[in-house]
Amino acid sequence: MTTKSNELPQVMPAPMVSNHPDENVRAAFNRMYQERAEREAALPEIRAKGKEALGRLFEVAHRDTGQAGVIAAFLLGLYNGHRFKFDLTDLRRLDGALHDDCLAVLRMDHVPRQEVHQYFVDGGRRFEQMAKDWGLVGNAAVSTGD
Repeated sequence: MTTKSNELPQVMPAPMVSNHPDENVRAAFNRMYQERAEREAALPEIRAKGKEALGRLFEVAHRDTGQAGVIAAFLLGLYNGHRFKFDLTDLRRLDGALHDDCLAVLRMDHVPRQEVHQYFVDGGRRFEQMAKDWGLVGNAAVSTGD
């Protein structure tokens, strides 16, 4: 494995294995450890698909359609859920492809590497503008933290 001089090589952690004396408890812990390892192994693909879906949704949110309004509200809810409440039943208004993209973004955001607005250049300002454009100003604006 080659690395740049200022980077450390990635270390793969040893799989966790329980040594609990109770066979049933040990098996339960080992299932949990296995599931965790599988989720962590899937993260690169989940993040790649989520990032692609986020880009598509951000474009849709700037259109002038009913689905675009739902997408804007969804994205703003991820951006700042305290300010921008989102009714999950509104996802029923979306076509299949947009619904799937929302789910891909949610999977990505379940274990976030960064906040959704940070995937975009000047994202905080752009999400605040999207809120204004849709009349979804929520509570008082906060620092966009870009």
